[in-house]
Amino acid sequence: MARNLMWFAAGAIAIVVMVGLGGLIFLKAAANGFSARAEPSFFEAVAAEQARAMAMPASATTRANPVAKSKEALDEGMAHWADHCAICHANDGSGQVEMGRQMYPHSPDMRKDRTQKLSDGELFYIIENGIRLSGMPAWGGSDAGGQASWKLVHFIRHLPDLSTAEIAQMEQLNPKGPEDKELEEQEKQFLNGQTPKEAPKEHKH
Repeated sequence: MARNLMWFAAGAIAIVVMVGLGGLIFLKAAANGFSARAEPSFFEAVAAEQARAMAMPASATTRANPVAKSKEALDEGMAHWADHCAICHANDGSGQVEMGRQMYPHSPDMRKDRTQKLSDGELFYIIENGIRLSGMPAWGGSDAGGQASWKLVHFIRHLPDLSTAEIAQMEQLNPKGPEDKELEEQEKQFLNGQTPKEAPKEHKH
């Protein structure tokens, strides 16, 4: 009896492996060599969503947000999002930014049900622990109790109702490169009636 169960288990594992390899071969052919430039297929999207659900511990589903929802918490969550998350997810959560569109799979639209239907605990778990085999990193451990992540959860809930004024405010909070900072400085000088300073020119020998 035990030997039969052993052979049955071995056979089941072999079938799973063969199906998995067959699926990989199919996906490889469909994606032209697993190119990240290809559009994710319907099956890949479903598989990714199922993998996310399977990786989620049961305790995350029922975990409540310990941070009270307030304007202060929402403002802090918005500032954190603009500084850390918008580069991949966009200020409005649409994912329609260069980094988000070039990722595989693409950054999801956080305003839609696929994200909004998750519980607060599930959103917190994803922020803190990331999602394997995707572009979502783990941000946990940055502060005791994950207060910043819980405030982000409040802001994610607010994304579908984000106003034009709030988006404009977030643009001022987005990280800026040297060129952007130089342009901002020139605009300030112009508005103050000053002649914008030119960047020093390189001397060629």
